[in-house]
Amino acid sequence: MTSPTPIKGLSELAGRYDVLLCDVWGVIHNGREHFAEACAALARFRAEVGPVILISNAPRPHPPVIEQLDSLGVPRAAWTQLVTSGDATRPLLRARAPGTVWAIGPERAEVLYHDLDMIQGGPEDADFIGVTGPYDDENDEPGDYRDRFIACVARGLDLICANPDIVVQRGDKLIYCGGALAQLYESLGGRTFMAGKPYAPIYEMALERAEAELGRPIDAARVLCVGDGLPTDVRGANARGLDILFVANGIHGAETVGPDGLNLDVISDLLRQEGLQATWAIADMAW
Repeated sequence: MTSPTPIKGLSELAGRYDVLLCDVWGVIHNGREHFAEACAALARFRAEVGPVILISNAPRPHPPVIEQLDSLGVPRAAWTQLVTSGDATRPLLRARAPGTVWAIGPERAEVLYHDLDMIQGGPEDADFIGVTGPYDDENDEPGDYRDRFIACVARGLDLICANPDIVVQRGDKLIYCGGALAQLYESLGGRTFMAGKPYAPIYEMALERAEAELGRPIDAARVLCVGDGLPTDVRGANARGLDILFVANGIHGAETVGPDGLNLDVISDLLRQEGLQATWAIADMAW
């Protein structure tokens, strides 16, 4: 298993690829502010090379996520289309309608269930569990849901998770996401279903959008994925046989970036431990 090749900027790779499938949180913003250099690099790629499809594990359909990007100052010129885990999860939910869902997550994520002919219940009367994240992602921990999950596993309820991320960086703090709850549910013996990264549906949807933008079939060898998450971005790209640019100064930044820049030995060790490979590595996205 080889180490990723370090690069200083996206310009070093622009001639190799026609399309970018780029992660959002941790690469172009941290939930509090956008990263100007990263956005400028994406805008340059889009203007000079080809489409930039943002591929996010946000558990909501893409319209409100676009509003969030706008509010954080991410320029529309930096991306061509946006595909979210919420978009990819809606077909899984639609297949269970009509029905009763125990919808775990903050109120802002309830838009995921809009127009799906579902009513909300609790762990005692739901047909299945829908997870967009903890109810209070600033304070809740997965263990807070253990007892209720044990009861749901006993009832044989499936769990559909609209955000496979375990944690995400918000400002300078790591917060739990839906994937942490799904991980707990599986550990208790429950069945989980996910469509976001690293699972196939979100990639299929993103590649369809990219082909529509290009107006021709895509050569997979000329698609570059960009992301900071090993279990989501890197694993998803590896599973599809797509090249991946690992952005080290994201959720793994405390380990992978030091005073002198990239710590390739640590990055290689982390990849090896997970059975993953990254094609390229960069500290922060830049042109």
